Amino acid sequence: MGSKRSKAYRQAVDQYEHKAQHGLNDAVDLVKKASFAKFDETINLDVALGVDPRHADQMVRGTVIPPHGTGKTIRIVAIVSPEKEEEAKEAGADTVGGEDLVNQISKGWLDFEVVVTTPDMMRFVGKLGKILGPRGLMPNPKVGTVTQNLGFAIKELRAGRLEYRVDKYGLVHLPVGKRSFKESQLVENIAVVMEALIKAKPASSKGIYLKSVTLSPTMGPGVRVETSALRTEVDTIRSSMGA
Repeated sequence: MGSKRSKAYRQAVDQYEHKAQHGLNDAVDLVKKASFAKFDETINLDVALGVDPRHADQMVRGTVIPPHGTGKTIRIVAIVSPEKEEEAKEAGADTVGGEDLVNQISKGWLDFEVVVTTPDMMRFVGKLGKILGPRGLMPNPKVGTVTQNLGFAIKELRAGRLEYRVDKYGLVHLPVGKRSFKESQLVENIAVVMEALIKAKPASSKGIYLKSVTLSPTMGPGVRVETSALRTEVDTIRSSMGA
């Protein structure tokens, strides 16, 4: 570990062999112990996939709803026509508007994490591509943020729906809960997310698909998950959940 690491970080690393790989249950136990910050740290999942995202047929993208949520409160913006405003408000959108909201965002207001809209409003929302696109905030029908069923989409987001998308390095990074979660809740959340990623494997992907899986708290070191037995572990956990 480098000398710039804090004492707390080095003590967390010293609790286990950081190059070793662990079964999912043991990895969750270790990552909770590796969490040393005074706040309730987010537990993150990093998965390196054996795909080449430069090819469209190897893009891994979709949504998944962890059964216990992520513990994170998100601010949802709904850009809608007047007749859809009440539906958006009742479903739980934090800010609702139409062209006025588009203008507000174009002037630099970005106090939100998700934007949802309807297909007819994309002619206005499309103007925000250069602002929302680089920040990963642009609504997309493929992940359900451009939809006629606005209320359903907002309620799913409130329930903790996650959007996953492999980056240019073949990595997927997602929050799977908080340190305060029970170990069983974290394990079940991770199992559901991993099941989605496994099912999303492109037909054109060859060789090893799950190259590495790592859990880490916001501030602490990562714990490696054994990938060779992970699919079997996920199947067992999902079966015990009644899936």
